[in-house]
Amino acid sequence: MIERAPSDAPPLDREAVRESLSRRIAEHNDEMIGIGQSLVRVPSENPSGDTGAVAELSAGILRKVEGAEVEFVTGRAPFTNVIARIKGAGPGRRVVLNGHLDTFPAGDRASWTVDPFGGEVIDGRLYGRGAADMKGGVAASMMAFRLMAQVRHAWSGELVLTLAADEETMGKWGSSYLLETMPHATGDALICGDAGSPRVIRFGEKGMVWLDLSTIGRASHGAHVHLGRNALDLLVQAIQRVQTLSQLPVETPDKVRAAIQRASSISEPLAGAGETEILTAITVNLGYLQGGTSPNLVPSAAKAGLDIRLPVGTSANDIVRRIEDLLAPLEGVEHKVVVRHDPTYSDPDGELFQLLVKNGAETIGATPVVNMRVGASDTRLFRSQGISSAVYGCTPNNMGGPNEFATLEDLYAIFRVHTLTAFDFLTADR
Repeated sequence: MIERAPSDAPPLDREAVRESLSRRIAEHNDEMIGIGQSLVRVPSENPSGDTGAVAELSAGILRKVEGAEVEFVTGRAPFTNVIARIKGAGPGRRVVLNGHLDTFPAGDRASWTVDPFGGEVIDGRLYGRGAADMKGGVAASMMAFRLMAQVRHAWSGELVLTLAADEETMGKWGSSYLLETMPHATGDALICGDAGSPRVIRFGEKGMVWLDLSTIGRASHGAHVHLGRNALDLLVQAIQRVQTLSQLPVETPDKVRAAIQRASSISEPLAGAGETEILTAITVNLGYLQGGTSPNLVPSAAKAGLDIRLPVGTSANDIVRRIEDLLAPLEGVEHKVVVRHDPTYSDPDGELFQLLVKNGAETIGATPVVNMRVGASDTRLFRSQGISSAVYGCTPNNMGGPNEFATLEDLYAIFRVHTLTAFDFLTADR
């Protein structure tokens, strides 16, 4: 058992503890990969979103950490969350490590060349559904939690680990529920190991509005169009009106725009050409279009779904009002907002990001850039409560597709950076 230093003890040599912690990280790389393998081997596909078995496995590992308080939190079955915390040598700040336990479905098993739930390590890669998104990142955070417990005499405050359900379906019963019901799910800083890249630290993400459209017409024979009213034609008009949102000018805050531009040369080759442009633009994706049964019949009903992504400088409520105005002149069109989230960002020059950049450079031998994130993650829920939040995770190799994998090199880097950044943040005032 590690004893806390008595109040009259000589000051701790912080740098010596940090160097020792750094050595321990390297010594536990294999164990961290083993945890990642065990997590991948327990299916937690969403849907159905049943995280019970993988939550049991995770809690069992965390309960072996001396001094850890570990709880299951379930707002609605089968979405089981785990929250754990350890306390340092005295009062101080709180760092939250966050990850999600659910994954995309494995899909057609025949399209995989490995078992999607085998957790195999082949040629320096951990394979399986969730390896990159994000059970590998969860394993890194779990081991960071364990090693931080071993040096808790050297830091103040609390370290919390939140392992959430249903991130893939917007987190209502996962991180959102934890923030609503567990006071220690909040903190002064949050690090999430969701998919990304060790070369890029994400300080914010676009907002979103998911929109369902439906139209009602009047059926008739295709040769007698004068007797009918084509619901698909009406739906196309509605879609085209919504698509004009992508032409709206956006006033991006200077600090956000500058960070995106600085990151471009590193981030775009990793995330795809065009990332820089769409990070500051409204995008509209037509996800599905349904209606009609035959070319010679006028359809009486049709429906569509759109995904509208919102950059910093816009708001979801403003976009919804604009949608209502655009659709109001069209009789027979109904709309429903399924998802509504504002864009969120933390100060890219803040303390958390300075530490992540420093530790990232020290770990991978190249200075990471700080950028926005195109896709959504649970960090938006923490940022909305004023918590400085970063995503620093593995490259999303084949994420959502067959043969998903995370490189061991990425996982080693994430493990080290998460651990040392938590340590540095919680020792800043000691």
